Amino acid sequence: MKFWKALSLAAAAGALFMSATNAEAAYPEKPITMIVAFGAGGGTDLLIRALAPFLEKQLGEGSRVEVVNKPGAGGEIGFAAIADAAPDGYTIGAINSPNVNAIPIERQARYSLDRLDPLYNLVDDPSSFAVNNEGQFQTLTDVVTFAKANPNSVTVGTTGIGSDDHLAMLVFQRQAGVTFTHVPFQGSAANEAALANKKIMLSAVNIGEAMQYKQKDPITVLGVMAEKKVEQAPGVGTFKEQGFNALMSSLRGIAAPKGLPPEVRTKLVDALGKAANDPGFQAKAKELYQPIRLLAPDQYAAELAESTKELRELWATNPWLK
Repeated sequence: MKFWKALSLAAAAGALFMSATNAEAAYPEKPITMIVAFGAGGGTDLLIRALAPFLEKQLGEGSRVEVVNKPGAGGEIGFAAIADAAPDGYTIGAINSPNVNAIPIERQARYSLDRLDPLYNLVDDPSSFAVNNEGQFQTLTDVVTFAKANPNSVTVGTTGIGSDDHLAMLVFQRQAGVTFTHVPFQGSAANEAALANKKIMLSAVNIGEAMQYKQKDPITVLGVMAEKKVEQAPGVGTFKEQGFNALMSSLRGIAAPKGLPPEVRTKLVDALGKAANDPGFQAKAKELYQPIRLLAPDQYAAELAESTKELRELWATNPWLK
């Protein structure tokens, strides 16, 4: 009896193993939710929606990726939704640095960075300042001159407290010795609409988004916070060229909740890499003025760790939330 019982248990264990293996091999068997932590129509949203069909193609026939927007709290709501999801590969999403790094530094966040698994980075999008063509500013120097004469009177729109746009604003304030009034929005589309409708005087916005909005709105980009001019905006000078040594950029990539089954993670990373390298996706990213910078998981994680260290050092001396 013991022999048959042992044999029966072994058979059951083998069946469970085969069932799990077959389930992993069949992944994905249902739609994958791709969370965007910002509103529809912003740079991250458009990038992820452009990526989705290429990811579906690489995951195999019948695969479906559904993009879901969960905006709010500078990205915290969406990032937390990714971290809180079951680690089965059916909920992944876009994460944006420095937002994703900065939020847990500045406050008690609903997630922590170590609960997220960075799978693949897609974009490195430098910050910029944009103004309405009918406004009073034509150069960064115009902004500084007015702000010095009228402290706190320049209203600056961003995608939220602790976002790269907010940090870009703070970096420039310190460089120029001025003070602005911060106007946070839930996403870049709302920020853009406020600038287009002259509800704010200046917008801190990623260059890829600014150049895209420039195609339909009366917007001028005053400068880009990069070491050198960027391909997406060849006519836009850097802040450094205009006398302000201000640098800021946003990585946009894909992450999952920590703890994916190894086979599922491998399939996702492989599919993301192939999708991101697809000439069709890269052409679409170029149309959207998105500066591609592809980083595999280890490189991406290292980049996030380094930027987190720098943000902690910045917070210790110059906290951006008071």
